[in-house]
Amino acid sequence: MQIGDEVEIVTIPADLPKDNLETRSLFEKCIGRTFPIVGFQDHLLELEVGEVLGEEPYMHSIWIEPEHVKLTNH
Repeated sequence: MQIGDEVEIVTIPADLPKDNLETRSLFEKCIGRTFPIVGFQDHLLELEVGEVLGEEPYMHSIWIEPEHVKLTNH
């Protein structure tokens, strides 16, 4: 995977904080949607997901492990 690749979120991490409903809700809204990879940090992918909240994509980003996504443009 590399920057610019399109990925679909297929699952969300089971270890998301239970007490942070806003974060969990954002991840849940992303399931089944496709986003380009905009960055990497260690083994995590950065996805800009603001559009799921009705905002510009760059307004919100998530960091997610590759095992929770599938490539859609390969």
